[in-house]
Amino acid sequence: MMTVNEVSKLTGVSIRTLQYYDSIGLLKPTEYSESGYRLYDDTALEKMQQILLFRELEFPLKEIKNIISSSDFDKQKALDQQIELLTLKKEHLENLISFARDLKKEGAKKMDFSVFDTEKIDEYTRRAKEQWGDTKEYKEFEEKQSKLSGNDKSLVVKEFMSIFADFGAIKESDPASPKAQELVLRLKDYITKNFYTCTDEILVGLGRTYAGDNEFTHNIDEAGGEGTAKFTGKAIEIFCEK
Repeated sequence: MMTVNEVSKLTGVSIRTLQYYDSIGLLKPTEYSESGYRLYDDTALEKMQQILLFRELEFPLKEIKNIISSSDFDKQKALDQQIELLTLKKEHLENLISFARDLKKEGAKKMDFSVFDTEKIDEYTRRAKEQWGDTKEYKEFEEKQSKLSGNDKSLVVKEFMSIFADFGAIKESDPASPKAQELVLRLKDYITKNFYTCTDEILVGLGRTYAGDNEFTHNIDEAGGEGTAKFTGKAIEIFCEK
């Protein structure tokens, strides 16, 4: 058995996050010590590995919970899908690095936009989501997206990123300030209007994802400047604690 502190050090997941996972039923301790401390066995650690892999693939926590607790969950099949998607992302990043190096040498003369094509990744993500994404939020997202044209989708993304640009404009201020909290509410309402009903529980998970040093983080920082994603994540955390 391992204590929550030992699991935190082993996995890199904060004690607070482990406590949150316990509170939402995503990862319950195997048992508690006589002093009331959370204890985890190898089975719990194996489950943690799955959670971390799905998080790396940017699945919402609520969806991860539904996936790994489903009676139809096949760990080997899930790992095969995760490996394939991560491999695709690795190839995409390698292509971008190569493109950037060539661009540095040749400047604006290199007119090649194929490197930015993520259709292959998007298609695989879509297939994976179709298998695992049986939550009402994902179904709502699919329904709303199906009603949008290509231009409409581009406009939705552009307006979505503009919210993060506004976060970036105040990222040196207090994330608890009225302005920051108004932006969180604006973000939450925009997600509900254009993607799926954004509850506080979902918003908390999104905030952690935004600040989690992943593709979302980089995109948000690109829109608002370095540090925007972490500022947004903190503002969301404060908003949801109220």
